[in-house]
Amino acid sequence: MAGNEAGNSELAYADTLWKSADALRGQVDAAEYKHVVLGLLFLKYISDAFDARREALKTELQADGITGPQCEALLENRDEHTAERVFWVPPEARWPACRTRPRGPTSPP
Repeated sequence: MAGNEAGNSELAYADTLWKSADALRGQVDAAEYKHVVLGLLFLKYISDAFDARREALKTELQADGITGPQCEALLENRDEHTAERVFWVPPEARWPACRTRPRGPTSPP
C-alpha cells in the first residue's frame, strides 16, 4: 500500500511540475521551449553536483587543518572537482548566481 501512495505522490508532483512548466512557457512554441528547459535542468544538475562536491571538499580540508585563503583557493580549484568526475562551474554560472540575475532582453547570456 505504501508503494502505491508513493507512486500517486510522484504522479501528483510530476503533474504539478508539468503545469508549472506549461504556465512558464507562455507563447513560446513547445519545440523551442524544450531547448531552454533542458539547458536549465542540466545547469541545475551540474550546479547541485558542484555544490555537493564543494561541501565535501570543504569538510575534507577542514579535517586536514586547511582553512582561510588556502581553503578557499582549493575550493575553487578546477582539478579538485574534475578529479571526482564533477563539472567545475564558474562562479557566474552557478545556480544561485543565475537565479539572482535580472530577467529581460538585456540580461547577459
